[in-house]
Amino acid sequence: MKTSHLLPAIVAVLAIGGAALAQDKLNWSSLTDTQQQVLNPYAENWDSLPEERRARLAQGARRWSEMDTDDRVAARERFQNWQNLSDDERAAIRDRYNQFQNLSPREKARIRSNFQRFRDLPADRRQQLRERFRDMSPAQRQRVRDRLRQRQHDRPRPNDTPPR
Repeated sequence: MKTSHLLPAIVAVLAIGGAALAQDKLNWSSLTDTQQQVLNPYAENWDSLPEERRARLAQGARRWSEMDTDDRVAARERFQNWQNLSDDERAAIRDRYNQFQNLSPREKARIRSNFQRFRDLPADRRQQLRERFRDMSPAQRQRVRDRLRQRQHDRPRPNDTPPR
């Protein structure tokens, strides 16, 4: 795939992550020069795109323009990985994303904390845990999740006062 075609696609994927919808009509002329440059492949059709999509693309172009070279390389790699997934794999990821979005803030924080703790482990330990988890039955996996959830729930939170 040519880089000129890859860039708008990357911008579109980045924009999915969280652009707020614009209340006013987002015209091509209201975009910055940098956004117009990034979104140039959409210039002819811009006015026919749904407002929500224009807002997401504009947000993605803004984020893209703020990235340094390393971040752009990483974004291209993530997009390439996304493109290489099957439709079923992408649907499963979207489902998990939607499930996460419907969780309470406390549950989201718990998951983020566990994920950060996992990322902080040495690479060989992370691989070892992945392999152990992969080898478990669904029932065993659920018990691990339940134990992690309970352990997190039992931990004192910063605002909790110890019993006297």
